[in-house]
Amino acid sequence: MTLIKSISGIRGTIGGAPGNALTPVDAVKFAAAYGTWIKSRKGKKVVIGRDARPSGEMISQLVTSTLQGLGLHVIDLGLSTTPTVEIAVPKEKAAGGIIITASHNPVQWNALKLLNQKGEFLSAADGAELLKIAEHDSFDFAPVEELGTYTRNDTYIQKHIALILKHKLVDKKAIQNAKFKIAIDAVNSTGGIAVPQLLKALGVKKIVALYCEPNGKFPHNPEPLPEHLKAISKAVKKEKCHLGIVVDPDVDRLALIQEDGKPFGEEYTLVAVADYILSKKKGNTVSNLSSTRALRDVTEKRGGNYQAAAVGEVNVVTKMKDTNAVIGGEGNGGVIVPDFHYGRDALMGIALFLTHLAKSKMKVSELRKTYPAYFISKNKIELTPKINVDEVLKKVKAKYAHENINTIDGVKIDFEKEKEWVHLRKSNTEPIIRIYAESQNEKKADELAQRIINDIKEIIK
Repeated sequence: MTLIKSISGIRGTIGGAPGNALTPVDAVKFAAAYGTWIKSRKGKKVVIGRDARPSGEMISQLVTSTLQGLGLHVIDLGLSTTPTVEIAVPKEKAAGGIIITASHNPVQWNALKLLNQKGEFLSAADGAELLKIAEHDSFDFAPVEELGTYTRNDTYIQKHIALILKHKLVDKKAIQNAKFKIAIDAVNSTGGIAVPQLLKALGVKKIVALYCEPNGKFPHNPEPLPEHLKAISKAVKKEKCHLGIVVDPDVDRLALIQEDGKPFGEEYTLVAVADYILSKKKGNTVSNLSSTRALRDVTEKRGGNYQAAAVGEVNVVTKMKDTNAVIGGEGNGGVIVPDFHYGRDALMGIALFLTHLAKSKMKVSELRKTYPAYFISKNKIELTPKINVDEVLKKVKAKYAHENINTIDGVKIDFEKEKEWVHLRKSNTEPIIRIYAESQNEKKADELAQRIINDIKEIIK
């Protein structure tokens, strides 16, 4: 059983003892802390939504009742997506929002993702304040005559899609004229509701739907990595589709499958969308330290400046605002379009990618070849209580002190001469050290990652 408390929310496995998993007691406690934080800012209204995992309805009911018990008014979007809730918060003039989703984690997990009044993830300072409220049980529930209200609103996915179609860089006519045939893998979550609706609204008439029943029964590991996407890869080839689209359970990550059944590369979702946006307007870009160098290459080629942020959506958004970036996101398929909203949005990513593909008049595999060729090897080491992560990172940093080192988030070693890098950091969502290495082919990336893993094992030993 696992319970992880962080500034971005609470995440854990369902079942077990309070304090050691995401039990009903823990869900109520952190919903109460969040509601108390909202009230301290004179807030009255909170938007909530959830993905389709089986524990979602239970957690949603607990969260709703707790917020009402504090005197807050709840607007429930029901089965929804993370970016849809992010959009709904300011539209409803709410003080914040909660998305009940564990994103890419397996079905036994769930989480409360917490938003501020802008529909953006909480800052470090706000998150720390909320955790302090929870730690001290600093709750003051409302008397019966001041209990909050509950309203259900199932219209926001349609509103979200309508806003996407109005965006100046989304070209419905070009997409419609391309006559795309597209396969979808929505891992039986809310993407199964939103993505087909979006494609139909964009004029895509031929859709091959895999796992689009929002029943929460994930047919495979829900993280959209190549090893989990064999079914859609086969379907794209068999059905002669132009493209395969894959989203995670809460629809903030987007992965693509080429017409030949091969992955486009989750890292390259952002690269392709950024290239399209930068072709229309010059500007800066941001991604996190664990994302591909290709975004930097594309940005500089288009005359812009690239900046790296610490891992985590809130960090990327902060850096985007600081640098006035026109596009940003994360290499896990997370696309953030700031003139739409400051949140990873797979639906907007789909619309922009399809516009780019239609206008390029290329096959997806041909478009992919126009971008710099890099490969990221993603690895992890399970943590035990005996491992001192800070000491491990300190010793790795010392060993490679002669290289370009970035320590804003763990340790990133940039081997500039070889155009490769490795990034080590402790995960915010799982008890692991992540080790990402990028080079110009798979073999070199794996070798670089293994070299650092061996260094870590030697240090631990």
